[in-house]
Amino acid sequence: MKMKHKKKLPKIVIIGAGFGGITLAKSFKKKPIDVLLIDQNNYHNFQPLMYQIATGGLEPDSIAYPVRRIFRRYKNVRFRMAKVNRVEIEKKKLRTSIGNIAYDYLVIATGSKNNFFNFEPVKDALLSLKSIPDALNLRSFIFQNLERSLVVKRSGEKTLLMNIAIVGGGPAGVELAGALAEMKRYVIPKDFPELDLSKMHINLYQSSPNVLDVMSEEASAKTLIYLKKLGINVYLNTRANSYNGSVLTLADGTTFPTDTVIWTAGVKAAPIGGIPANSIVAGNRIAVSKYNQVLHTENIFAIGDVAAHITKENPKGLPMLAPVAQQQGKLLAKNLVLLTQGKSMEEFVYKDNGVMATIGRKKAVVDLPHWKFQGAFAWLVWMFVHILSLVGFRNKAVAFVGWMANYFTYDRPLGLILRPYYRNYKKK
Repeated sequence: MKMKHKKKLPKIVIIGAGFGGITLAKSFKKKPIDVLLIDQNNYHNFQPLMYQIATGGLEPDSIAYPVRRIFRRYKNVRFRMAKVNRVEIEKKKLRTSIGNIAYDYLVIATGSKNNFFNFEPVKDALLSLKSIPDALNLRSFIFQNLERSLVVKRSGEKTLLMNIAIVGGGPAGVELAGALAEMKRYVIPKDFPELDLSKMHINLYQSSPNVLDVMSEEASAKTLIYLKKLGINVYLNTRANSYNGSVLTLADGTTFPTDTVIWTAGVKAAPIGGIPANSIVAGNRIAVSKYNQVLHTENIFAIGDVAAHITKENPKGLPMLAPVAQQQGKLLAKNLVLLTQGKSMEEFVYKDNGVMATIGRKKAVVDLPHWKFQGAFAWLVWMFVHILSLVGFRNKAVAFVGWMANYFTYDRPLGLILRPYYRNYKKK
């Protein structure tokens, strides 16, 4: 009697459990595909709310969710926590921290990382917001400095510890600035009544003429008004030139004494090693076709921040936004199933559903394709969209309750220094 051999399913390996990778893997549910998802962390985090962790508005588990829990009911999706070092294209194999992993099709969804530009030599002196550990470090650092401000004797040192500089006026910088301004106005006076907050200055530096220059002129103008009303000192057309650990120097020679410089000035793609050099374009991104296939390869694809489909309409590729990654992931899942069936793939066309940002309570800006609005209603829309976007019912509930409590009490309750943070940088 002959044994029936189970048909081997095509093996698709996805690197990265961000918006693109998670959407792609979920789209393979009940499909005749063997999926392996790899990430350095065992959780998916909601990057747009990272500043809420940094300023004590939410705890990390409110915006993070275990990857394995997401795929509990997916029989064809497995997960491995590992770092991918490089791909060996000819052998269809990945070199990782847990050994070699073979694939039939590979999808790179590794996202982006901070681009420090000329600040690379002093990056250890800067604080950033690219990960949950970054956000927790920033939270601890700010509260540590407030505690130190109470005991230092010299006025100059007190000012140094209290001042905060944010370099970069994009969505991350603007939302963080707004949250810090509200902390200064409503929270710090209650928790640190002995501090003279007139000595605390929050400066936002933007090298271009507008904050939020990825949004409409109306949104940018309104955001500037909101920031100034909150007491943020906004410097446009101002480029940060250097930092020595205690003094931020601008291109025009102006200086700002501060122990806290937060970097939100730009990102670059984070591709894995082994990708053909002629497939890497500006911003360290991987050039892809209209099917998100990596150029000069056959069975490797890339989606999200790491991918760049360059066209006349988008000479730099599509913007590094979560909706881009999610839409690419959804279509790529369909295309890979078609590919395994020997059928033609569909071209990817991005549908712009709009962008939004919040600057504080009842202060937000929303740009939809055919409607632009700002203010309290925009803030409610922003809150509704972000709560729905969180993974897991508990996370949605916790975020909603936290924000409502903050709205009615004008307070941010999470000022704990559970893990003190000290920069690995010697001041010059």
